[in-house]
This record gives sequence, C-alpha cells and structure tokens, in this order.
Amino acid sequence: MSDWGTPAALDATDRADIDAFLEGHLDELIAFRRRVHAHPELSSQEFATTEAVASRLQVSGLVPQVFESGTGLICDIVVGNESDANDGPIPTIALRADLDALAMEDESTTPYRSTVPGVAHACGHDAHTTIVVGAGLLLQRLLAREGSPCGRVRLIFEPAEEALPGGAVGIIEDGYLKEVGAIYGLHCDPKIDVGTLGLNPGPITSAADLVEIEISGPGGHTARPELTVDVVQVLSRAALGIPERLNELAGDEPIKLVFGSMRAGDAANVVPSYGRLFGTLRTQDHGLWERAPKLVEQAIEDVVGPTGAQWKLTHTRGVPPVVNDPVATEFLSQVAGAELGADAILFSDQSWGGDTFAWFLESVPGSYARLGVHDPASSELLDLHASTFDIDERAIGIGVRTLAATALSWLRAQQA
Repeated sequence: MSDWGTPAALDATDRADIDAFLEGHLDELIAFRRRVHAHPELSSQEFATTEAVASRLQVSGLVPQVFESGTGLICDIVVGNESDANDGPIPTIALRADLDALAMEDESTTPYRSTVPGVAHACGHDAHTTIVVGAGLLLQRLLAREGSPCGRVRLIFEPAEEALPGGAVGIIEDGYLKEVGAIYGLHCDPKIDVGTLGLNPGPITSAADLVEIEISGPGGHTARPELTVDVVQVLSRAALGIPERLNELAGDEPIKLVFGSMRAGDAANVVPSYGRLFGTLRTQDHGLWERAPKLVEQAIEDVVGPTGAQWKLTHTRGVPPVVNDPVATEFLSQVAGAELGADAILFSDQSWGGDTFAWFLESVPGSYARLGVHDPASSELLDLHASTFDIDERAIGIGVRTLAATALSWLRAQQA
C-alpha cells in the first residue's frame, strides 16, 4: 500500500486555477454530458461514447488508448519520468468513470432525453464520464505548472459496468492497475443534495449476482392439474418461498433475493412443462457472498423438492461489495472537506446496490464516494434507475473539483 501521508492542502493559486477552469469549461462539460445522455449505449456497445471521450481528450493534446474491443479507454497524464522518482516507479493515481447505459425507456421531458428507444442513462454514468473527462483536462493544466509533483494520473473509462462481472475485470486482467497506487471514483446519488459528498470508510455497496431457476414437469391439461406438476403454481410458490427460506438459512446475516421476472406457458388451457424465474441475489458481507450459491441451492430444494417438480439453477457470479479503504477514504474526506466545506461531507450507509468498482478495490486501495445530485429546491427524490432520472448539473463542477483536488493532493503527498 502507498504511504499516503497527510493531504497536501491546495493553496490560493491552486483554487484560482480550478475556479478559472470551471468558469471557462463548465458549460462545455454540461453540453458534453447532455450529448452523451441523449445518445446512450448499452454495455459493450459504447463505441460512440468512447469516441466522444477520446476525441475530447485528444483535442487537449492527451493521448488516450482505446481498448481492443473498441469500447472503453484509458488516458495517462504524466509529469516527469521514472528517473525522477526517489524509489521505483513514479506514483500513479487512477480516476475511474463508467460509460454504459441501462436497457430501459427514458420518460423524461428534457430536451436532451434519450434519442435511443429502450436505452437510457438513468444511473448517472453520463455524469461520471463527464466528470472524469473534466478532471483530466483540469489536471493536465494543474500538473503542467512549474514545480508540479512527479507522477501519473490514469483516467479509466470502464465499459460494460452494468453487465456482469463488468468491464473492470478485463481492465485489471490487462494490467492497467499494476502501476496504480490509489484509485478514486464518484457515483451520482439522487437522495442527497448537490454540493454534498457521501463517504463510508468501509463497505458502501453490496455483492450482486444473477439467479435463474428453471422449474419443469410433465405438463398437461388445465382440466386435470392433479395428474401432472402444476408448474405455474410451483413457480408462484418458489417466488415467495425461496427468498424466505434463504433468509432462514442465512440466519442473522443480511441477504436479499428478489425476482424481477417470471415466465411460463403460452396457452390458457395448458399446464406448461417448464417455467423460469429470474432475479438478483444481494449480500452485504463478502463471506456470505462466497457461501451464497450453496445456500440458494438448499433453499430451492427445500421449497421446490416436495412439489415433485424438477429444477435447475444457473447462478451467475456478479460483483463483491465495494469496500473502501479507510485510509484512502479519510484522505478523500480531508481534501473534499477543505474544498467543499466540512458540512458537505456526509456518512453514507452501505446500500444494497452493486458496482464493479469493487473489483478495482480488491486490487488497489482507494475509495468510492456518493456525489449529491439532488436539487434542494425540488421536493421530488427520484431513485437511481428511475425512468425520469436526471441530475442537478451543478454536481459536474463539484465532481471535477473533488477528483482533481484529490489526485493533485495525493501526488504531492507522495513527494513529501
């Protein structure tokens, strides 16, 4: 782990430069976010989004590297070289954004609403991407000044975050974290006001898997269901009973299995021979996540077995919980508190949502924070994935300031 040291406070010159950058570029960044918002792309299909990011970075003289898939990229901002470092490789900090959108309709009425039927940026990835682009452009300027610390900022734009196990896995396998000593990211939070930042020095999200259960029987006539296995009835019993039995098997450890889809049959007078349940399994503890597949199997057997139906489980492993490094989180808290004000820093409870940032934190110390995007003048509190989800765009400048200040302070701390 890196020797984090004490955060190096930004001085009046730093803040003046940040203010000047945001004054000159915030409108452009908002327009960039709206462009991405209006043209969302699903996981592993983010070709246009990748091109938009790469092009904007290239305009400023940076050299982005697009992944072989054509979706996702990294871009390094380097000050000095390896020979300038006192001990080994130059310090490297990563800032991460995610590119993909959700398979859902955008039912908002904004002029920049999605133009792609059935695809929408309802999770804030368009804002995350814009913020990391802005932070990179700002850091390029800050680190070009005389006396800047030797080091590297790596911008990571992850594709397929909404897919399992997520684009982070390939990024790590390809070695893009090997030189990284710290990593930070922000996620929009529509439940807290713009201008605030939610932190947690431990687990901030949960593990998330996909579960598919196929239930089958001989099939038959609805006039004589007693002569066969009534698959629809078994599916209904399973949808209610398996989550309850799973909670019993887990004891006091929190676990949540929720089915979002049930499919069976096509004809009103036919007892179908098979049906399927599709759902998500979430746990807040890493150890329970490891044991969960066996517990799910046991719960299915206990509920479905006595009915005479056959069953098959397809359990797709997703992501572990995002567990923030306490030292990295305290570092972020001090930097952000100095930039946004101590009252702007809030404690965030662990959510039941999942995020592929977890994979990065299994390899590198860092922290994932919740960025307030709720307009305090509005009484409406929309959730993530809501069909009319949107953000207070003042959050973009706050996110740029927070990530850029954290990266600059961290690089300076490595020189101390």
